[in-house]
Amino acid sequence: MLRMSAPVGAGAVQAASSCRADGFARKGVLFALIFTLLAALMVAGCSRGKKSSSQTLSKRVVALGQPVPKGGGHYKVGNPYKIGGRWYRPKEQPNYNRIGVASWYGELFHGRYTANGEIYDMNALTAAHPTLPMPSYVHVTNLRNGRALVLRVNDRGPYAHDRIIDLSRRSARALGFERDGTVKVRVRYLGPAPLNGDDSYERQIYASQSWARVASGTGARKTPAKRTEFASATREAIQADPIVVGSIPDKPQSGSANRSTAVAGNVQRSPRGAHRMYFVQASSFASRSAADDLNRRLSEIGPSRVMQVGEGRDARFRVRLGPYAWRHDADQTLREVVSIGLRDAYMVTQ
Repeated sequence: MLRMSAPVGAGAVQAASSCRADGFARKGVLFALIFTLLAALMVAGCSRGKKSSSQTLSKRVVALGQPVPKGGGHYKVGNPYKIGGRWYRPKEQPNYNRIGVASWYGELFHGRYTANGEIYDMNALTAAHPTLPMPSYVHVTNLRNGRALVLRVNDRGPYAHDRIIDLSRRSARALGFERDGTVKVRVRYLGPAPLNGDDSYERQIYASQSWARVASGTGARKTPAKRTEFASATREAIQADPIVVGSIPDKPQSGSANRSTAVAGNVQRSPRGAHRMYFVQASSFASRSAADDLNRRLSEIGPSRVMQVGEGRDARFRVRLGPYAWRHDADQTLREVVSIGLRDAYMVTQ
């Protein structure tokens, strides 16, 4: 605005008004230019941000809808790293047992390389963890509904302050929190997973859960004829090798010849009040081949594993079924195992 120190005539007023109008016009043009420049800078900044965000993702090597190959990665613990101002220190954590929030990730990462060189499959029973070794098995329990799964950790993440694990979409769906996005869970480390990507163990665990059988309609009982044949063959296997019955140690023996077969025994006992897992100890053999033979037969009943205890001549090979999240499922399995002739079988709670 023009400031006047003395009265002026009409012509002077008109000239002043014209000058004000020209000044406002010039200012308007200037403001328009500044606004346009700022808008252009913002768009450019957004574009760069989107580009750099996409560059943080590995290249998609398997298209959506195409089968994803299993395995192909390597065993990895990794060095300490920093994300979002926070340090993460990967390490072996045999006693890992924590409660926190789980989230899940899906299509955006599907078909891309994971942190240990595998390819992420949102339809597999896998998970990402910020510090546990890869690949490894974890037992994840949804504390809201009690559902539990064994998952393969083959990726890094998540990095939100309140989250401890990131599940694949299928895992989140199976545990019942896909729609909610997050849920409170307990995560327990079980042991190393096979490098070849064999996912039969985690799929067997899933199929053995009572809630999974009801949902899929696969809870039909085996035919008597097949059960009789199975029981007969099992008795023959027992007679071919002596059974050694003994207590289960709280901690697995060190120096196992095959780490991947000792997964079931590599679980520490839960503290009081923690969610328990149940196993069925079927039998123990002095011969690995006899244990493997029984293990194959027991796989018709549920998920089973061979666990080596001791070395050399003192080595024993224990055959276990489980883990089960519910005692009812373990009880049912124990009854089935006893009914086929393994009368020394018993339940183990951890």
